[in-house]
Amino acid sequence: MTDDSSPNGKGNGPLDGQLTACDPNAKPTAAEDEAALERETLIDFPSEFPIKVMGPATDAFINDIKQAVDGVIPGLPESAWKQRASGKGTFVGLTVTFTATSRKQIDDVYRAITAHPDVKMCL
Repeated sequence: MTDDSSPNGKGNGPLDGQLTACDPNAKPTAAEDEAALERETLIDFPSEFPIKVMGPATDAFINDIKQAVDGVIPGLPESAWKQRASGKGTFVGLTVTFTATSRKQIDDVYRAITAHPDVKMCL
């Protein structure tokens, strides 16, 4: 016995004719991917967003991280950055706070920062 309202394409149910094949290897378009990211976030944009980075306490590391962020969000003022040395001075904690306009922008900043080989942690 079959249920005529089931969406199997054989009955006269409300979903008949609306089913499409699902390709498990199909890649979403860029627009679909971005729309999905926006739906998944609990953040209301625009929003002030801090990102914390830990790495070696060297001028080169600090400058590299600032350049990486500047590549995604150009022109951040120096006041957007906070710096704190570890107890022994071996590591530095950097916090950059910016006005995030989308989940994609936040993800791009994280990717730019974590691409640096000396990043120990990024939150």
